[in-house]
This record gives sequence, C-alpha cells and structure tokens, in this order.
Amino acid sequence: MTEQLPLQRFHHWVAQCPDRVWLRQPVSGAWHDFTWQQVDDQARRLATALQSLGCAPGDRVALLAKNCAEWLISDLAIMMAGLVSVPLYPLQSAESIAYVLEHAACKAIILGKLDEPAKLEAGIGPQVLRIAMPYPTLRADYQWHELQAHTPLQSPHVQQADELLSILYTSGTTGQPKGVMLSAQAMACAAASSCAELRIGEADQFFSFLPLSHAAERFLVEMNSLYSGAQVAFVESLETFASDLQHIRPTVFFSVPRLWTRFQQGVLERLPQRKLDLLLRIPLLGGLLARKIKRGLGLDRARILVSGAAAISPGLLEWYRRLGLVICEGYGMTENFAYGTFNRPGQVRFGSVGRPMPSLELRIADNGEVLFRGPTLMQGYYREPELTTQALADGWLHTGDKGEVDGDGYLRITGRVKDIFKTSKGKYVAPAPIEGEIAKNTWVEQVCLMGSNLDQPLALIELSPAARAQPRERIAADLQASLAQLNGELQAHERLSHLVLVREAWTVDNGCMTPTMKIRRNVLESRYAELIGTLPAGQSLHWED
Repeated sequence: MTEQLPLQRFHHWVAQCPDRVWLRQPVSGAWHDFTWQQVDDQARRLATALQSLGCAPGDRVALLAKNCAEWLISDLAIMMAGLVSVPLYPLQSAESIAYVLEHAACKAIILGKLDEPAKLEAGIGPQVLRIAMPYPTLRADYQWHELQAHTPLQSPHVQQADELLSILYTSGTTGQPKGVMLSAQAMACAAASSCAELRIGEADQFFSFLPLSHAAERFLVEMNSLYSGAQVAFVESLETFASDLQHIRPTVFFSVPRLWTRFQQGVLERLPQRKLDLLLRIPLLGGLLARKIKRGLGLDRARILVSGAAAISPGLLEWYRRLGLVICEGYGMTENFAYGTFNRPGQVRFGSVGRPMPSLELRIADNGEVLFRGPTLMQGYYREPELTTQALADGWLHTGDKGEVDGDGYLRITGRVKDIFKTSKGKYVAPAPIEGEIAKNTWVEQVCLMGSNLDQPLALIELSPAARAQPRERIAADLQASLAQLNGELQAHERLSHLVLVREAWTVDNGCMTPTMKIRRNVLESRYAELIGTLPAGQSLHWED
C-alpha cells in the first residue's frame, strides 16, 4: 500500500502548511477558524487527557454530537491516543445508544451539540466517562476547556495499515445495529483514490452538515478533506443552514435525496414550475435566472454535486440539470466505507449509480445481488462472526441490493433482495422502481410500496410540506393523474390499487425512519396494517384522517 494512513496524512498538512485554515466553525453567527497547527495542538491535548483518564490503546471511545470542528478534532485525538472511535447518530434513540455503548464496551463518550439532549440521557450508563465539547450538551464529568490544559501528546500513536480505526454501527432497518469494523487502510484507500479520481485538491471547499457518524459523510467530507487538504466549514444550526451555505459556497457538496427535494420545493414555492419552465426557455434570461437560483442556494461554485444514501428520482436529477446543476449519484455501504460506484462529473448517466471506483470489483450474483470486492471492505462485524461470514462470503461483500450493469459498466439498483414481496395472487413485486416513479410527483415527500398478501400493491405516501398547504382537490387531481399514467405502464400484477396519503410525517423519533433517513418498511407495514385492511375498493386515493 502506498497511501499515507490518516494520521500520517494529517501530520503532512501540519508540517507543510501549519498556519493555513482547515476548519471553519460558526458560533452565534460568528465564524471561528482553526488552522492545521491549532487542530493539531487541541487534538494532542485531548489525546493526553484521554490517556490520563485511563483510556488504553484499543479502548473504544464514542462520539455523540452534531457536526462541528471539535468532532474532527476529537476523532484525531482518539487516533493519536491509539483508541478506536465509535460514532453515534445525533438522532439515535436512548435505547439504541445504550445498546451500542454496551456492545462496544465504550470506555468514554465525547458529547457535543444535540437538538434534544434530554431524550438521550438515559442511554448513557454510569460506567462511561463523559467529556463535553464546548457547547451546551448533556451532563459531563469533564469539560473541553479544562482538558485542553493538558500537555500536548509528544509521541502520537503510529498507525498500522490493518489496525481497527473505527466501529461504525449501521442504523439497521430491522433488528439491532451491527458494528462495522473499518481499518486505517480501508479509510486511506477510499479517500486517496477518490481525491485522485475526482481531482479534489487544496483549493476545494467542503460544507459538512450530514451526520459525520454516517460512513458517507465521514468518507466524503472528513477523509477526503484530510487527503486533499481542502477546507471544511460546518453549519451552525438548522435555522442558519441556508445562510451558512450561501456564505461558504462550497465546491464539493454532498446531500441526500430528501434534502435535494426540499431545495427544489423551496425554489418552486417562490417560482412555480410553469413560470420557471417558461423563463428558462428564454435565451439569455434563462441563463441569468439559473445563475440567480444557484447563487441563492449557495451552489454557484459547486463543481461536484453528490447524492447518496438512498435512491433519487431521475426526474429530480433532470430538474437540477436544467439549472446547470448536474448531480452525481453514487452508491456504497457502511461495510465498504461508502466507496462503491459513482457517476463521475462529465460521465453521468441518470437512473444509474455510476461505475465502480478505482480498485473496486463489482459482480452481479446469480440471484441478481450486487457484490463488491476491494481494499475498502470492512474487517467484519464487531462480535458477530456468523454475520461476518454471511456478509463476506468468498471474499465478496454481499450488499443485499439487487442490480443490473449495462454494457458501459454503469450499475442500476433495482431493489432489495429481501424487499421483494408476493401478492395474494402469488406474483412477485419489486417495490424500488415503482417507488421511484411515484416520487417523480413533486407533491410526494416519501413513498413506501407494500402488498405482501394483498390482491394488488398499494403506496403509502407522505406529502411534502408544500403539498400540505395546497387545497386537497388540487393534490388529489395531480396524484390521480400520476397513478393513472403509472398503472398504464405497469404489468397487471404490479398495478396499484390505492394511494394512501398518511397524516403523520415519518421521522426517526416515531420509529418510521432510521437515523440515516432510510424508511423502516416493516414498521410501516405493521403501523398501517389495520388501515390497509379497511380501504374501500372503488376509491383509489385515500386520505388518512
């Protein structure tokens, strides 16, 4: 292996450009800058503090915080002390936090910005040392500023390629989360290869707002900035998100489909689609309008736009393309550190998740399952040897997703191996492609197809905030038109009997979504089973009242 390991890469920048700003953190509206040297000093002091508190090499330290400069500083400190980081999702339930802390036997937890900290208090047992970042957070045994009084660690831990660097717990759409063990080499290879492939360099600018506890943000932002030398700016809060983004104007921007939809809805609330279409067709004026919209979003400098974590509608991708914003959809898993397939800029094929990244092998199994093999694969699931054997059979990562590869090597995800259900007529239905078609309707926030043991499938729909403000008659007419068109294109056994418009939003708090914003299909099936059993046969659109 020729790549520098993460700590080596960090030391490289500290030596090469100690006074250059790496991290930018807004606090109460004021931006605070951290140079490479300042980050190094704070990380070394925290590393000494962790050792003085009894953390020995190999011990696990949890991180529970929204994104901030101190998250990255803490991660580096954990590496310098030879410890293993265990990131937790800020939206995780107290029960799930308790499970992870116990399962990973975490010695300490570093706490930071959280939206509703009181809800999480019960998840942290008395056996875990609590350290607080310099923000209002949960009760802690030690405060950031007092630990910064320690002497900087003189001889940081020397990383080895195959050492366990981090345990990332998957959010789990069913059952308990699994601890994905990732090595220093896996993270190094993913970041070094992607920076070279996408030509990400010191002049680039990242904007970090999706949870750093998620493999995709950890890889695409933290590690890619570490290997490229590019600056990272953070968002202060949900309320300041738009202004923070406009202020930073990143060159590399990663978001998820739900947020790309929200951005679109924000534009359409000010400029209805019909008027937007008309203006975009006018020479010169259309270009000026597109530039104004991009500047308003804070994306006028963005040269790499990424969508991942869930499928995005080709219709939404096309909508952004007309504004001059070409979104590159990618696909990966926690188990391969989100390093999978990607639509490179200038080589984008809508409807696909791109071609394999360098050093990654892709194969489609006989049952249609997508398999990966390469240097970024996990070491296994922590304390789960049987599950590890299943997931890494024959040295290939079994993703659980079904896919197809075209003649040019572009992968298209067609569904989940286990999500395919059988109707009462004995016919199998793959929900993902149909859900993608329904999601093209801009009134739809989220959709979940179900039909196990039903005569025909049906779709549960969560309406967008914009749709909820519209007259019901308008929404009903638009959705019924979409349903008629869709059913005309589907095979007889796939045609939808109903669109069910649910009352309550699907969230992490009510258990309908994972912390990584994936729908828990089994929860929705159970939650709406009684309602589905009472749907009138002759009414294709039903509002849950």
